[in-house]
Amino acid sequence: MRIARFVVDSDPMYGVVEGEPGSETVTVINGDPFFHGVEPTSVRHKLEDVRLLAPIIPRSKVVGVGRNFVDHAAELGNEVPAQPLLFLKPNTAVVGPGDPVVLPEFSEEVSYEAELCVVIGRICKDVPEERVDDVIFGYTCGNDFTARDAQKTDLQWARAKGFDTSAPLGPWIETELDPEDISIKSTLNGELRQDGNTTQMIRGVRELVSIVSHAFTLLPGDVIMTGTPAGVGLVREGDRVEVEIEGIGTLSNPIVRR
Repeated sequence: MRIARFVVDSDPMYGVVEGEPGSETVTVINGDPFFHGVEPTSVRHKLEDVRLLAPIIPRSKVVGVGRNFVDHAAELGNEVPAQPLLFLKPNTAVVGPGDPVVLPEFSEEVSYEAELCVVIGRICKDVPEERVDDVIFGYTCGNDFTARDAQKTDLQWARAKGFDTSAPLGPWIETELDPEDISIKSTLNGELRQDGNTTQMIRGVRELVSIVSHAFTLLPGDVIMTGTPAGVGLVREGDRVEVEIEGIGTLSNPIVRR
């Protein structure tokens, strides 16, 4: 099931996306699916007639996982960490499909990172791997934009990873996905730059969720970005980056500077 968040006229609402590409519709659901379940209404729109938003604005946090692909760690000259390299992005970093990523004034070296993202569905702590599926609401595409120059100079990654618009999510949440063997790709201005698979992860999705839950209490709507494959590169004003994840869809964002 594909759960989208969108607007038609004013107020954001949730809906279920159905149909084949080119003829998709979105059926409005009552309330917030994270707390009220998925209760479809009789109201339906053509997908092309709505504006998709970030499928979730986390109520507390986005948790990132650094260097979770061997080739990506190597391309930046880093060793694979002995323990998961976790960091936080504020919810103000989140934007949706089609929204501009605004290059921060303090950086001249911003890069893209295509990532499979886990969306948490219930409050949880210290979750064993065998019960991780019980706490996952679904999966979405993400792009972990990073100010590389700030990452090199700052002792903490808060500025480099957490600047406004640095965490595009979308286009929707897929609730029925097996994350064990799916492709993760990115294109820059239509040119393929990343072409990886979740089988290349150092730590798989279920292991990561368990590890993160031992560090932080996870709340409904929290997002875990699970790492990026090799092929990251810098962006500049006027570029467009697309993240395509098998079984979910494509997240596309233009790059601007203000």
